[in-house]
Amino acid sequence: MANLLRATGRALALLLGVLVAFLSGAWGALALWYQLPGGIALRTLGAVLWAVLVLALFALAIRRRAWWPLGGYALLYALLLAWWSGITPSNDQAWADDVAHQLTGEVHGNVVVLHNVRDFQWRSDGDYDAHWETQRYDLDHLVSADAVLSHWDSKAIAHAMISFGFDDGRHLVFSVEIRKRRGQQFSSIGGFFKDFEVILIAAPESDLIRVRTNVRGEDDYLYPLAIARTTMRALFLSYLDKANRLATTPAFYNTVTSNCASMVYRMARQLDPGLPLDPRLLLTGYLPGYLYRIGALDHRLTLQQWNARARITARARASVPGEDFSAAIRAALH
Repeated sequence: MANLLRATGRALALLLGVLVAFLSGAWGALALWYQLPGGIALRTLGAVLWAVLVLALFALAIRRRAWWPLGGYALLYALLLAWWSGITPSNDQAWADDVAHQLTGEVHGNVVVLHNVRDFQWRSDGDYDAHWETQRYDLDHLVSADAVLSHWDSKAIAHAMISFGFDDGRHLVFSVEIRKRRGQQFSSIGGFFKDFEVILIAAPESDLIRVRTNVRGEDDYLYPLAIARTTMRALFLSYLDKANRLATTPAFYNTVTSNCASMVYRMARQLDPGLPLDPRLLLTGYLPGYLYRIGALDHRLTLQQWNARARITARARASVPGEDFSAAIRAALH
């Protein structure tokens, strides 16, 4: 009986080792596919050769019930990780037009001066008038902050942005986005494999919201946040600090750990370390439920009432060039 238990234990341990090696091997193949230098042919060759080698070692380990093939794989995997750790982010690439410039800024008392505020006039994703501007904002006149969620595929997934409003009617949106190279397309899988740097964009709502509703066909919701003006100010300055750090120290985008919601959460935790973690920080389409839970949405309305009231897509699409876009999308919110 003891021999049977030992044999069963060894078999289970071997199978567990093979499973771990298989999953890590699949990760290695994708890492080579996304990051191996050269064109698609070389990347495909590298990923296929890696997969064949891993499968051969798996077969040897299972067939001979031996550990040495897994030991050989561990050595190869260590070499792969050493190569992977040497892949670092950069601000020097041939960037797409809409992420060509890094936001930076300075604080002079109550006045913030922002450089490279984007203000594109969009007709389609490939047809636009590009403008990058320097703008001044007086934080003594900051009066509102709104969470904006833009759905493009399913109810569970949305892009999260924060829009700050000033008493002169201006609204400035901050959006954490992937920094695409020219011709590059977004891939949620690529977001796990250092395929994109991250960038912080600041733009008026007529750019950042309108391009999503009116050009890309996304479905947008705007939720006024019930937070104190001191908190609004601190969150605005947190965005500025993040932008300045990204301008000097580039970082990779990650689909889970460094995305639009997780970065906002980390900034907000600097203001309130007690903010809880929640699965809705990953399933960003359900983020309003999290905001309601922590009291960032006014509880005089139910969450269902907020969700019904917050949808701005129809009003955004009905707006016309030259109209006050921010006023138009808020027509039924007051």
